[in-house]
Amino acid sequence: MKTQLKGDRVLAGKEAVAELYKTGYFGRPRDDGLELSLVEAAYLQSRGKLDIWLEGKLLDFRAFFEQASLRQQNFELKYIVYKDLKERGYYVQPSAADFRVYPRGSHPGKSAAKIFVHVLSERQLLPVKLLQESVASAENVHKQFILAVVDEESDLTFYEIKSAAPKGEMPEPFPAVKTDATFLEDRVISWDAEASGSLYTGGFYGKMLDTERLQLSLVESLYLFSRGVIVVRDRKGKVFSFEEFVEKASEIEGSFLRKYSAYKALRDSGHVVKTGFKFGTHFRVYRKVESIEKIPHSEYLVNVIPADYEFRLPVMSGAVRLANSVRKRMLFAVEKGEGVEYLDIGRVKM
Repeated sequence: MKTQLKGDRVLAGKEAVAELYKTGYFGRPRDDGLELSLVEAAYLQSRGKLDIWLEGKLLDFRAFFEQASLRQQNFELKYIVYKDLKERGYYVQPSAADFRVYPRGSHPGKSAAKIFVHVLSERQLLPVKLLQESVASAENVHKQFILAVVDEESDLTFYEIKSAAPKGEMPEPFPAVKTDATFLEDRVISWDAEASGSLYTGGFYGKMLDTERLQLSLVESLYLFSRGVIVVRDRKGKVFSFEEFVEKASEIEGSFLRKYSAYKALRDSGHVVKTGFKFGTHFRVYRKVESIEKIPHSEYLVNVIPADYEFRLPVMSGAVRLANSVRKRMLFAVEKGEGVEYLDIGRVKM
């Protein structure tokens, strides 16, 4: 079938509508024929379905591939993903999100596409703002958002990315009376035995220093301070204000306030939140803990990131793989004002 390369499209005659669109749903019908995207044309050309001409010259596959790469950013990456999805039996059509993919057993005209696929190289940075916008656009029309990452050896990894609103099942038992605590080098100690025991066994805060005293992290301490549970003093006995506590904690940890916002949001939504240091994350998060003696596996690992963060895909891949290997979901808590929004990222098989 003879076609013409025009800009970033390949144009075919009216006979292509019957031969390519109605049988395989390639391209888009126009009044004067069929318009194919560059990846569709390359795929069809590789299977001997098209002859592609440019300015009176017949292009072989190499010549067309080089022309397409000049005319469309990331063309070779998109071709790799398109070819992979087609060979897995999906109907795939180009879209603003790179591709929309129809469920197996369905096709355009039979049902709506269910998946939006966005393609990136492992070397490219991914701004979190762009990712949030893409996920929101997909979810607004009830689609699944998939990120297809092409590594330097042209292998593919697919990630499902979705918004999340995790809900825990923990009540918030607090001692009836405020208790004194002291801000030491980089943690806080609660001195009252009864209050310490209640916070540790009932609320799963901190770690006991001994049978009477409780060690608290900075984010735990500020949360309990904000709820009126503890009074925090310096080592000379001076009582901290909320602002003074934040200032001192921020001197110790530059991203403290951002981290605290995520901690507070998770605690307020009924979770037990503990450090994720052993997993290389900010937090590990439990939906429900019934007793300190039988702590279950945590449901989530959480990293807290700023609103202008740019994902480095190898780093993201490592975090997600680790979370999956220990049977947890990987959440990224993105700062938003004084709160956070969550992105849930996990590997999927297509």
